[in-house]
Amino acid sequence: MKYTQATADKIEKILDEAEYIVRYERGNFQSGYCILEERRVVVLNKFLQMEGRINTLIDIIPQLNINPELFSPETKKMYDEVMAKYEAGNI
Repeated sequence: MKYTQATADKIEKILDEAEYIVRYERGNFQSGYCILEERRVVVLNKFLQMEGRINTLIDIIPQLNINPELFSPETKKMYDEVMAKYEAGNI
């Protein structure tokens, strides 16, 4: 997986189709992100570099209650890649 803006956009589209809002804010987030479950908002530290943003999103997505059956084919493919990368990192 390449660490480019296009990749970040595709990963953010997963959250968009799952009806989560992604916001980039200043803050003192210990791990680089904060999830507001009841509002379906994911807040990322805006000072993260591209690689950090992508890795953080990959760490967040498996924690969320997402139904991949509702995704478009392109988004479903990216979701599967994200889950494979996440699982490979946690083995």
